[in-house]
Amino acid sequence: MKYTRLIIGLLVILAALWVIIGEQITGASSDAFVNARVVTVRADVAGNLTLPSRALGSIVGKGESLGDISDTKVDNIRLNDLVMEEARAKSGIEALTARISAAREQHQALLDRAEIYRAHRIEELETRLDHARRRLDLLEGGGSTGEDLELSAATGEAEQRLPGEPLRLDLAVEHAREQVGVLEIALGAARNGVFLGDGYNDAPNAEQRAVELADEIAGYVAALDTAKGGLAATQARTSRERVRVTSLTGGELQAPVDGLYWEVLQADGVTVQRGDPILRLVDCASTLVSLSVSENVYNSLSLGQKATFRLSGDTRTFDGTISRLAGAGAATVYEHLAVAPSRRHLERYDVTLIVPALLREPGLACAIGRTGRVFFDRRPMDALRTLFDR
Repeated sequence: MKYTRLIIGLLVILAALWVIIGEQITGASSDAFVNARVVTVRADVAGNLTLPSRALGSIVGKGESLGDISDTKVDNIRLNDLVMEEARAKSGIEALTARISAAREQHQALLDRAEIYRAHRIEELETRLDHARRRLDLLEGGGSTGEDLELSAATGEAEQRLPGEPLRLDLAVEHAREQVGVLEIALGAARNGVFLGDGYNDAPNAEQRAVELADEIAGYVAALDTAKGGLAATQARTSRERVRVTSLTGGELQAPVDGLYWEVLQADGVTVQRGDPILRLVDCASTLVSLSVSENVYNSLSLGQKATFRLSGDTRTFDGTISRLAGAGAATVYEHLAVAPSRRHLERYDVTLIVPALLREPGLACAIGRTGRVFFDRRPMDALRTLFDR
């Protein structure tokens, strides 16, 4: 029993020494802290800067308004000329549209008038032809007397007889047949839209004017299409000029990333030039861990190697991957990061660790400046830490 207790005591002492020594000699960083890239918001135009009051370190969302820049002296003479040209083109289109509408109404009225003339002209020819046929039937009946011939001559075309020509039955019959034939030809032509009898045209005046007006309407329509094309071209130029003037006039400064309001580089109300830095934001999506190690540990590391990060005062551990080995005196690599290293940090060897789990952990997604340690080897107490973390 006495030796058993002695052996157990020795084993406990050896285990404690193994844990203590293993924890101390394991490759680890001397310091580590959460860091992230910084995005600089610059002035896209020259003008007067307006920055609302906002607490440093406050959360900003992508696309959120951070301020605005305005330039009231931007040259907009060309834009005003184009706007006036566009208004003039629209006025011309409205005038052509009104002219086409009035011409079409007049054209339709002339067509209606020509149709009325055609209907009544056909009715007139039908009436005359009917009476001419009746006169022909009377003359061809053979019972006409001298009085009948005189009556027929009185109702016929007197100018078609020669001077002193006697009234004869056969001539009267022939004349009646001629009238019937001429009226039949005129009626057939009228039904086909051609009017005979005037001797110099085949259509009424209303129809002729309607044809002329149709040509004028076609010209108006062509001019309207040309005017619309010119308006479209002017509107395109106006839009491009308006975009140019708007871009020079200024506008809102919008956050390019989701992050933190980190640093103000210009005062509210000052005049800035194009390209001047205005603000700096921390890009929370680029969160990483910066750390420094001794030379011996640094020489044992490689890109892509796995490591474990633990925040100070927190029992949780997060798996990470080495993404950069910057070595000693790596001050320049921190120029675009939120937290600069200390002098002691730069005296050692710089390492950058990517820890994706930090982005998914509530409260740690943008915990810039939080400190901790990074371990590169397994330690004797890892199993016990894992057990407590569950």
